[in-house]
Amino acid sequence: MATYGNMKAAFLLKPYNDANRPALKYVVNFKDSGKRSRRFFETKREAETFVQMKTIELQNHGREGVEFPSSLRIMAGECSDLLKPHGKTIREATEHFLTFLRATAKSCTATALVGELQAAKLADGASRRYRDDLKSRLGRFAAEWNDKVVATISGAEIDDWLRSLKLSPTTRNNYRRLLIVMFNFAIQRGYATTNPAETTAKAKVVTEAPGILTVVEAARLLEHATADVLPFLAIGCFAGLRPAELARLEWANVHFDSGLIEVTAEKSKTARRRFVKLQPNLAQWLAPYRASQGRVCGANLRKRVEATRRAAGVAEWPANALRHGFASYHLAHFNDAAALALEMGHTDSGMIFEHYRQLVRPAAAAAFWQLTPAAEGKVVAMQAA
Repeated sequence: MATYGNMKAAFLLKPYNDANRPALKYVVNFKDSGKRSRRFFETKREAETFVQMKTIELQNHGREGVEFPSSLRIMAGECSDLLKPHGKTIREATEHFLTFLRATAKSCTATALVGELQAAKLADGASRRYRDDLKSRLGRFAAEWNDKVVATISGAEIDDWLRSLKLSPTTRNNYRRLLIVMFNFAIQRGYATTNPAETTAKAKVVTEAPGILTVVEAARLLEHATADVLPFLAIGCFAGLRPAELARLEWANVHFDSGLIEVTAEKSKTARRRFVKLQPNLAQWLAPYRASQGRVCGANLRKRVEATRRAAGVAEWPANALRHGFASYHLAHFNDAAALALEMGHTDSGMIFEHYRQLVRPAAAAAFWQLTPAAEGKVVAMQAA
């Protein structure tokens, strides 16, 4: 048996005798990449030559270099060069990839994620409308991506999907907004490491003046409204509640004595309580209903409003026409953007000025707030309008 100076722990040469392998006379025991290995030789000279070559390699690269395969050394160098412009190390890259692998292993389908998100929002007290929006929009996404693990969905794939829907810019951005919420939730649950929805393009929305009814059109609607649909139209025109808020409004929230309409937090789109002033003309329209109880609006509201529109000869009905009309006529007549923002449930008056300023003239606004019911069933101020 022979050892070689301080290389004793690395190389051990000794005679070898095996009847099944009679040609092999010597064996060298050594470590390769941290594992114990053996090489067999026919002559002692061959064995010593092998030890010498390995010793030179050890001296050139050190023990760590000998035990570390050349292929890994080359790969480490290449990876280090690729990461250098980004200021990252191989360790950081490895930890990042391991985090991704763990998230992928723990991840779930889009359908399961949407279900968990809805359950969480229910527990957090989110409104039914918001949860239904999550179910509708995100459910559409989940139906198409359910066979793919959430952690592996890329921003480019989401971008292509959003564009393929052929939606209006505003609607597309609403989908994008909810997808961002969903992937943030996935990150919190450890199902993903990044939010790919945040990297998607936001559709450009061209702001247009909101559509409103003229004073004459508003008067005709009120004239032709039946008793079961009049409160919806009157409150929409002169208090500006959102259609969904109106559909949930109860007569108990119409405070005739204090002159206020209360929009409770659970019935508000923004989940914040607010009060809207009961303008004098609106109080007159609602006076016959003072003793009413229950919901302000009954069933089949949409059909009844549509029938009233046709009877009144109002050809076009822009989206949110009553609410936009309220804001436009209010700003032109009362000149108080801050008060209007509070009544409409906005956090500031910036949106008020951006959308409703100078849409109507003061004379038309004055006529609008003079629209009141007359004893014979006609609307006072029609001629002025």
